[in-house]
Order: sequence, then structure tokens, then C-alpha cells
Amino acid sequence: MATYNYVANDVDGKKVKGQREATTEEALRYELLALNLAVDRIKEKKPLMQMELSAKKIKPQEIMHFSRQVGAFVRSGISITEALNVIKDGSENKRWQGILAEMHDNIEAGIPFSETVADHAALFPPYYLGIVRSSELTGQLDESLNQLADYMDRDLEARHKVKSALTYPLVIMIMSIVTVIVMATFVLPKFVVFFKQFKAKLPAPTRLLMFVADFFKNFWFVTPIAIVAIISFVMWMRKSDRGNGVRDRLLLRTPLVREVVRYAVIERFCRILGAMVRGGVPLPEAIQGAIAAANNRVFSDGLKEAQERMLEGEGLAGPIGETGLFPIAAVQMMKVGENTGTLELQLENISEYYGRELDFKLKKLTSLFEPMVIIFMGLIVGFVAVALISAMYGVLSGQKVK
Repeated sequence: MATYNYVANDVDGKKVKGQREATTEEALRYELLALNLAVDRIKEKKPLMQMELSAKKIKPQEIMHFSRQVGAFVRSGISITEALNVIKDGSENKRWQGILAEMHDNIEAGIPFSETVADHAALFPPYYLGIVRSSELTGQLDESLNQLADYMDRDLEARHKVKSALTYPLVIMIMSIVTVIVMATFVLPKFVVFFKQFKAKLPAPTRLLMFVADFFKNFWFVTPIAIVAIISFVMWMRKSDRGNGVRDRLLLRTPLVREVVRYAVIERFCRILGAMVRGGVPLPEAIQGAIAAANNRVFSDGLKEAQERMLEGEGLAGPIGETGLFPIAAVQMMKVGENTGTLELQLENISEYYGRELDFKLKKLTSLFEPMVIIFMGLIVGFVAVALISAMYGVLSGQKVK
């Protein structure tokens, strides 16, 4: 039994926080649903001595390959226990090897595959367990595992595209900042001493440059403090619940970036929801898994309100449309799917369409961001050059610079 902290909403929409023991996170989720509590988030509470500070993490790629390999073994008529042994022997991750060995022993003891997955639910995507459980009941485990591997592969590819699109501009921006800091800290102070010897009246750009140099010289400690503060703020936005909310709201209000974030979340939500519906997962549970997979607090909060109305029988398209988070085209396609009984197909169409739109937006963002950063760097370097050259020209010509 493990101890979990949870945050949920009751039937009146009020937040309920608490702590509860359960065998797995998924088991606790079902217990809370039975108490008419809509789960917001669940986090395992681990004693300090039990935290695996040095343990090697399980990468999403390993879970993806695991799903594809187990599906291939099952399709070939080979037992899951033998599949787990083969996968364990081929892994270089000691922690993953231990988990696979534990899963192997549990299955040999008669525990279903889905329950062994539930024991390590934190390692798998939020939608994973629901699809595995449904496919086990319908005898389509191999097909579902292969589909899960495909979904994870697409998700990893989408994340890779976002990172690749932003890497080059970020490198240029960091180099620009480093260049300015180096010039202000090491280069400009030498010019300040040179200009002061001539006691000339310097032009405004040069005086501003000298002020910056003096500031960095006298208050050198501001730079490391600012760097630490920025890193701490970024880590807070990544690690804390409140920080996640601030980050997501900020991104959704930032010009150029907001459409990329919005389309990425819509594509992921519809793809996962469609996969769970296709896998036979009941709609309330499927929506819960898709909300968790959206990985955006703004969308999660809006969709949780819509989820309550769905549970009251108002359907899917209407409540989602009223959140204002989804484009009208996506809502209309959901409505068509509900009316024609092809919801999973329409959700897949939505995810494919917004996946293509996401690629286009990323390319557009990159094409705009790169020249903006280069121009920014050029302006700073140009300003420094003009300030120094104009002052030096006046001094070397033997005249006071006015």
C-alpha cells in the first residue's frame, strides 16, 4: 500500500484535498470516482529515505519499445512472461530490468498483465492503463499495444519537432546575452579608463555604454543572482502545480507562441481520447485520461468543468465548445461524430488536421523567430560599435566630442 495526496472536485464543484492509501494510483482514482469526486491530480507521497535520487529514469522511448515488443510477442503466440524476459535481457537500464522482473513474477503468480502495469502506473502515460484493461477483456491486447506504441511515437515526434524548431533561435539568443555580458564586464571597463583620461565630453550613446560598464563593474553580483533567479523561476514553473498554471497561461497569451501551444494540446487531447474510445474505454474514464494527457493546466481546468456536464448527459461537443478553448471546426467535427456514431473516427481526423496545422505553425514561428533574434543581436552589437567608434574618432582627432 502506498500513500497518495490528491486534489479533486465534489459534485458542487468545490475543491477537495486529502491523503489516502491505495494499492496503485489508478485504484485510488476509481475509489474517488466511486465517492463522486472528479480527480484533478494524484501524487504519491514517498518518505525521504525511499526517494531514488540516483536511480536512472525510464525514458518514454523505452515504454514505447516495450509496448511494441510485447504486442509483437503476443501476436506471435508467445507468452507475455517470455516476452518480458527477452525485453529485460535487452535493456541496459537496471531500474527498468528490475521492474520487468517484478512484472514477470507477478504474471507467473496469476496476476493479469493490466494489474502489473497498474503497479507501475506512474511510468506509463495516463491513458495507457485504461486501454490495456479494455483490450485484455476483448482479447485485442496485441493490437492495442501496437496502437499505444504508435501514439507514443507520434507524441515523441511532436515534442521533438517543437524542441528542434526552438533550439537554433534559443542558442542565438543565449549567445547574444553572453556577448553583451562579456563586453560589459571585460571590454567596456578598459574603454572607460581610456576615455576618462582625455576628459572629453562624450556623446550620449557612449555615456550610456559607460554607465552600463560601471554598473556591471560595481554590481557584478547582480548577474549571478539574476541567472539563479531565472533558473529557479523556470524550475518552479516546470515542477510545481501553481507554476505549471502560470506557465501555461503565459504561453497561451504570448503572440506567435499561443497558437503552437493550443494546436499541440488539441492534437494530443483528441488523439488520446479517440484512441481510448476506439479501445473500448468508457467515455467518462477516457475523458479523464485525455485530460491528464493534455498536460496543460488551462485546458485541464476548462475540460474538468465540461466533464461534469458530460457526466450529466449533455454530450461531448456542447460542453467542450462552451469552454472556448477549441476551434469551432473541431467542435463541429465532434458533433458530427456523436450524431453519426463515428466519434473515434472524427477525433482521429481532428488530431490529424491539427497535427498538420501544428507543423505549419512551427515552421512559421521558426521563420519569424530566427531573424528577430539575429536583428536583436545586431542592434546591440551595432549600438556598442557606434558608441565606441564615435567617441574614439573624436578623441583621436584631438577634438572634444560633442
